[in-house]
Amino acid sequence: MITGLDHIVALVKDIGAARAAYQTLLGRAPAWQNSGEGADRVLFTLENMTLELMAPSGFNATADRMRALLADQEGLLASLCFRVADINKTHRRLDRVALKPDAVAEVESSDDVSGAALHWKRTRAATELTRGVRMFFLELAEERPKSLASDVAPIEGLDHVVITTEDSDRAAALYGARLGLDLALDRTHHDWGQLMFFRCGDLIVEVVRRPVAGGDVGHDRLWGLSWRVADIDATRARLVAAGLDVSDVRNGRKPGTRIMTVRNGTCGIQTVLLERSPKPVD
Repeated sequence: MITGLDHIVALVKDIGAARAAYQTLLGRAPAWQNSGEGADRVLFTLENMTLELMAPSGFNATADRMRALLADQEGLLASLCFRVADINKTHRRLDRVALKPDAVAEVESSDDVSGAALHWKRTRAATELTRGVRMFFLELAEERPKSLASDVAPIEGLDHVVITTEDSDRAAALYGARLGLDLALDRTHHDWGQLMFFRCGDLIVEVVRRPVAGGDVGHDRLWGLSWRVADIDATRARLVAAGLDVSDVRNGRKPGTRIMTVRNGTCGIQTVLLERSPKPVD
């Protein structure tokens, strides 16, 4: 059913500031931008997914809802959109697994700069049945243009999106049994909590359970993003030169990985960069 993660929507207060921040972070230029229906949008399309920045524009129900969600936050992760090969088959499956999908809608979007158009079909699962995480499913008619590198050592793609949960059994049932993602790892560690890695195309949906007092057992939360880089030292040097506050590079949990944390310039979204060692050639 699901072939990959098509895009992630991040709500932001100021589309101009967010665009500039993410062009600096990613080292890439926006690939698409438009306005309408209460929102300004800027899209960065990498090798394996798209990040869609969306800010409220004007005063209508959509814009007011986004402002309410943002409250006093600079930005937040708002929804996941999975890529599918056949939206009608996906709709039937979502219905069979009791996720109450919306009717399939046909959508068109035009880029304000080039005038190019994209077309897709989509549906949305009922958010109360996806543990509070908004999920869309999309069949795209044409591929989006890629974001061109605008600086040295750009980010290549997304490595994983992190979701926190207070109920790992129900989260596993949602992402594994109902959505059909492959559970590649299920591990518990006294320092990290329970980690579940679900394969989604060439990236990972990571579900983390770290119980906290008074946590919401009925709702999960989109928590953060881990971006993939080819040379983490070069990317760190670029970000430091741009004035960002970043951690030192350290070894990751998985052998052969090196990571660093980006502490600002992300619109308040938890952000990690990750480098994987090349696989040995046989």
